[in-house]
Amino acid sequence: MKNLSLSKKISIVLISSIIFSIVFAFFFIHYLYSELYLSSIEESIIYQGKRTASHYHYGELSDEIIDKIHWYNVVSEYEIIVVDDLEELHSYFPYKINYETFINPKDRAELEQGKYIMKEGFVEEFNREIIGAIFPIKGEDGLIGFIYIYVPLAAIQDVFKGSIPILLTVGTVFFLILFLVVHRVWKSMFQPLRDLQQLSNEVSKGNYSHTIKTDRQDEIGQLTRAFNQMSVSLEKQEERKKEFTSNIVHELRTPLTYIGGYTEALKQKTYDSSEEAGNYIMTIQKETERLNKLINDLVDLDYLQENLYTTNIQPIAITQLLLDSLQFFDIHVTEKNIKLNLDVDETIIISGDAQRIHQVFYNTIDNAIKYSEPLGIISIQLKKINNKVQYKIKNDGIIIPKEDLARIGERFFRTDKARNRTTGGTGLGLSIVKEIVRLHDGTFTIKSSPTTGTIVIIQLPYLTMEGVENDS
Repeated sequence: MKNLSLSKKISIVLISSIIFSIVFAFFFIHYLYSELYLSSIEESIIYQGKRTASHYHYGELSDEIIDKIHWYNVVSEYEIIVVDDLEELHSYFPYKINYETFINPKDRAELEQGKYIMKEGFVEEFNREIIGAIFPIKGEDGLIGFIYIYVPLAAIQDVFKGSIPILLTVGTVFFLILFLVVHRVWKSMFQPLRDLQQLSNEVSKGNYSHTIKTDRQDEIGQLTRAFNQMSVSLEKQEERKKEFTSNIVHELRTPLTYIGGYTEALKQKTYDSSEEAGNYIMTIQKETERLNKLINDLVDLDYLQENLYTTNIQPIAITQLLLDSLQFFDIHVTEKNIKLNLDVDETIIISGDAQRIHQVFYNTIDNAIKYSEPLGIISIQLKKINNKVQYKIKNDGIIIPKEDLARIGERFFRTDKARNRTTGGTGLGLSIVKEIVRLHDGTFTIKSSPTTGTIVIIQLPYLTMEGVENDS
């Protein structure tokens, strides 16, 4: 059974059900014949035999009583034989039942004790079964006669000759309707499954463009829509994987080209002055640092996404941590003449990993400065709002297109499609930020429009000095 397909299993179940129904119908009809028909005949014979024998109370079996019995024999469905002794009965009924002697010694003994005996079996001369009973008639001085009542039994097809055509007609109509229903169910059930199988084969080959249209609301419809969604998700995942491969190749090729080219120039001494050679060495050093940062960011991101990083949770004076992070950018802020607007609450305490929270501040501030125009404004707010600590950083520099907002935080994704190297970075900064915020049970939101600029909002749980979340 394990190697059979689902359709074959259901076929076996249906065929087995039909066979079971036929066998059950056969045994049910046989039950009606044997238990109801035969039982009713037997009860009627016993009743009529006792009733007939009771007509004679005492004395001898008179001609009048015998005439009444013969009259009853004519008007009833039973054959009734009245004799004075058992030997005479053999002359009226000279047949064997089930190929055995009609009356055996055991039967005689029971009759002599005044008991009636049942005689049932096949009579070859009648070519059918009969059922009957012999009743003793007692007088004052003992047995004075015997009454034998029997009736040839109708064959089972004769008993049900009126109902069998109805049963056959109803059965035929039933199985015809069953066939049509099963055919419809079969088609509606297995055709979508075959389509799903074909779709899964296409997906396994890397072809994600196919989907199955369905308007069904049942389980198969839900399964079909889930398969379609899975196919679309796999297609997007495949596109992102290709994009990731392209991005990583791009990120590695450029610094490696610089390093290889300038190393070869130094090796061949194709420079005009020691100052030019120093610039080559400085470029090689910068590109090496860039590669090192790219690798470290990738490792960090993998650890964070796979929950392999163990956070060192402790109370943090988050405002001081923000101010310390800002000091790293004093030179860059001065170079671009950027104005910083700070609105912070110095009393805020949270529970978190100080190193990772610093990384959140560093990456978001670094992005804000890189994408701000000279003489631009960066606004930073750190406030307690309800039971959350909200960190908001806003710059009025490059606006992120609406279609790119949902992809902010993906690996290597940048809004500057040309990957202008003047902005630096690896394209992993905000991806790391989002994972750190997730590990701290926080939320990350980014908005961008020409009227408001680009705003990053991060919310983290607020804790009291005792480290208990304040729900007030």
